[in-house]
Formats: sequence, structure tokens, C-alpha cells
Amino acid sequence: MDANAVIGPAWYCGLALAAVLGDAFLPFLPSGTLVILAVLKTGQMGGSPLLLAVGVAIASFLGDLLLLNLARRGAPAVHRRLERRPRLAASVERVQLALTGRTTSRAAAAIVIIARFVPAGRTVLDVAVGHSPNRPWTFLRWSAVAAVVWATYIVSLGWLNLHWFDTAWLSFAISCLAATAISSAVVQVVRRRRRLSVLVEGV
Repeated sequence: MDANAVIGPAWYCGLALAAVLGDAFLPFLPSGTLVILAVLKTGQMGGSPLLLAVGVAIASFLGDLLLLNLARRGAPAVHRRLERRPRLAASVERVQLALTGRTTSRAAAAIVIIARFVPAGRTVLDVAVGHSPNRPWTFLRWSAVAAVVWATYIVSLGWLNLHWFDTAWLSFAISCLAATAISSAVVQVVRRRRRLSVLVEGV
């Protein structure tokens, strides 16, 4: 097999995993788009989408873990960001109240999982849990589940479109449009549900 045929997709996969890890800190990173692109590139050479999904889930969970630990240790960068964005700080406070109040385990799980599909929701959630006095073990459990759910969703989206359409650029365009549409639909549903609306208010 041509070495370039292997190195090219591997480079896309590495970039996608780095973006998934980093978008906990920088939610504007196009992690979903890069994962879809990696799926298409690996799919063209017969690569396994399952291995990519496992990598995406691990990177996603590690991103949560890193940001949560930074927030718990009072990292200056986290505090400066909250000071510069009072609306974000208010959202963090609302999420803290939602998670530490009379919230059932099922509702908390829903908040953690849905946050993966809401723009910047993951960042708000990680910082909120990091600033909470409660131990984060329950959050980390649901964070792992959310990472698997999101990785399965985004990799499957790219893989299905790769097999439905004949051209790579069309598969890529349709996958990105579908991901954007699904994310927008989730935001609209969240806004209508009071318990989950803390993820999108002020972000």
C-alpha cells in the first residue's frame, strides 16, 4: 500500500482527535467537521470507523477531564475567561444550581449528554462542575457515556453519508449540513425545556 495513502488519513484523524480534545477549552473548533472529514478519508482506504469512534470518545472524555481539573484547581485562564464573559459566567452558575439542586440522576445524565450537542454546552458544563464543591465522580460517569454517544453519532453520520453518496465532497457537505441541522434542532428543544435550558442561556 502506498505510504501516502496511509499517512494522509492518519494526519486527518490526528487533527480531528486534537480538535475533539481541545474544543472543551475552545468550543469554536470545528471538531465535528474534522471528525466527519477523517471518517471520509479513512473510509476511502477501507479503514475502520469503529477505531476512529473509540479514539473520538476517548479524546472527548479526556477533554472534559482536563478542563474540569483546571477549573477545580482555579486555573487563572478559566477565571479570566469567566470575568471577560459575564453571560458565560451566569450560565455556569445556572448549570451549577441545576446539577446541585433537586436534580434526579436521570435529569443530570440528560444535561451531561445533551451538552455534547449544544454549541459551547460542553465548556459551560465542565467549568460548572469544576467550580462545584461536590465530587465530580457522577459527572465523569455520565461524561464517559456522553462521549461514547457523541462519538457514535458523529462517526456514524459521516460513515452513512460516505456509503449513500458517490462523491466524497457531496458526502462531506451533506454530513456537515446534517450535523448543523441536528445541533440546531437540539438547541430548540433544549430552549423549550426549563431544566435543560441552562445549557444555552447566555452562551
